[in-house]
Amino acid sequence: MLYWDHAATTPPHKEVVDTMAEIMNKHYGNPSALHQAGEDAAKLLKRAREVCAAALDVQPVEIVFTSGATEGNNIAIKGAAIQYRSRGQHIITTKTEHPSVYECFKQLERLGWEVTYVSVDEFGKVDPLDVEQAIRKDTVLVSIMHVNNETGAVQPLDELGKRIKEKNNRTLFHVDGVQGFGKLSVSLKEWKVDLYTLSAHKFKGPKGAGVMYVREGIELFPLLSGGSQENGQRPGTVNVASAVAVAKAMRLAQEHQRTFYDKIGRLRNLLMTEIRNIPDFVLNSSEKGAPHIVHFSYPGLKPEVLVHTLEEHGMLVSTKSACSSRNSEPSRVLQAMGKDDDIAASGIRISLGWEHTEDDIGRLIKALHQSVDQLRPLRAKRR
Repeated sequence: MLYWDHAATTPPHKEVVDTMAEIMNKHYGNPSALHQAGEDAAKLLKRAREVCAAALDVQPVEIVFTSGATEGNNIAIKGAAIQYRSRGQHIITTKTEHPSVYECFKQLERLGWEVTYVSVDEFGKVDPLDVEQAIRKDTVLVSIMHVNNETGAVQPLDELGKRIKEKNNRTLFHVDGVQGFGKLSVSLKEWKVDLYTLSAHKFKGPKGAGVMYVREGIELFPLLSGGSQENGQRPGTVNVASAVAVAKAMRLAQEHQRTFYDKIGRLRNLLMTEIRNIPDFVLNSSEKGAPHIVHFSYPGLKPEVLVHTLEEHGMLVSTKSACSSRNSEPSRVLQAMGKDDDIAASGIRISLGWEHTEDDIGRLIKALHQSVDQLRPLRAKRR
């Protein structure tokens, strides 16, 4: 089996797994405790925070350890909206965000916040001018992801941050960075980002672990009540082993980002060229998208039919976001891009990882052709 679902989760680095196991076995003290075991754990946590901060070129005090991007997005978005509601109750996002962002805005909308959903173009990109025009004096927060988890569309964060702050310097800018870190360059200061969230298992770290950047000076309303851990942003005993593993995974991802972009980008181009040549496939990803995601539709069949047929040929691919893959409704992301329901309901996502080679791409392309030949009679019958 060849695994082509790295946007859903990645196989962890062996050294990350080994590090996490070692910490769990040898350094199990509570980092808040005053005895030696607690002090040892606290030192490891301090060092992990420093490594994560260095990877993002921020200060260690600005790093908050979380259980992943879903928690981080909820803390950042709801925490900012509630904390600064005296400034206003207007917030901005897009309809192509990950469910952990989109559903936060929907929930806040039900609670009385006014939400503006900025449109995207046919390639899933936001026009920074549209965001600027949507910002008002009472706009508290703008949340726009770096890389779309379904199509790989890359947002112009540098221009977005500039326009947001020029229009209203008090408006906070949150970025869901899950699919971008380790694949593309990250510059939080240049982008004028205030809040940034990551999930470690997207860059060969452990599941259930993540990082949130909170720019110094910003306060977030705590969604959980408890102790003062993580500057009061996220109470509860910190998982030291996960924090150290996240730090190692972040360091490795940052060190190899340029090589990843070049290698995987070449493989992606080969795959996209071939998909364009397969009759009835509709390519939804842009050439200028992230290097690891290719998304296309095969109208006329439910996507799971092609997924399972490819699996018979040894290829593991997905449909849309792993969080929504069992939902048979048309993709909200593709609909926002202007795709009709037939295309939006038949999407397939292929996401590449470090271990893939040109030979693997050849095997995948062969499996795509075999699957199409196998399914053509069924598709013709259903259409």
